[in-house]
Amino acid sequence: MELLIHDTPRDVATAASSRVAELITTSGDDFTLGLAGGSTPRATYEILRDQPISWEKVDIWLSDERWVPHDHSRSNGAMAQEALIDHIEARFHRPTWDDELTPADSAALYETRLRSVLEGRPPDVIMLGIGDDGHTASLFPGTRALEQRDSWYVANHVPQLGEDRLTATFPLLWSAGLLLVVAVGTGKATALKTTFEGDTPAGMLDNGDASVEWYVDREAASLVR
Repeated sequence: MELLIHDTPRDVATAASSRVAELITTSGDDFTLGLAGGSTPRATYEILRDQPISWEKVDIWLSDERWVPHDHSRSNGAMAQEALIDHIEARFHRPTWDDELTPADSAALYETRLRSVLEGRPPDVIMLGIGDDGHTASLFPGTRALEQRDSWYVANHVPQLGEDRLTATFPLLWSAGLLLVVAVGTGKATALKTTFEGDTPAGMLDNGDASVEWYVDREAASLVR
């Protein structure tokens, strides 16, 4: 794992967006970009949307989603739509939400769609964040999805939150060309320290073939030695 420390959260967002823009621009083929949810990546998306990128060659998907309707205020897809997708010409793929579907049904349908989009190629870039407990995507400590090795995308019940999530699994994350993780603020400092000691779900990102780059500010990195 490569740790790239920047002075401020804005510097993190600028550096992360520049990295993604560079990779898309230098790619001669169709490009796939997995987006992180949560609050931290939003600034990166808002900068990224103004980059001179040929968005028409990009397929964008979600590394995880909350099991809520598409227009719900807590939907990762809704945040991505508002911050990035509505401003560009990329193809955006969201998990299906329907009252008559189970989370497991939706995850299975989404995996089928992702396999069709990727057409046997590895994901190019997957953006991720980290929670205070060291979770990444919706791979929370102590949950079943951590052990999933047969599927790319699954439903994951998170008892500590009392809710269901949909999430990419480690086999899909590990297959990417690049995992780009953003973390800012003192609230992430302990989680980042524990992660770099290998004791969190996010600490497992380095167990596969993907390159892993961490874009963090000085506050988040304050406990890492």
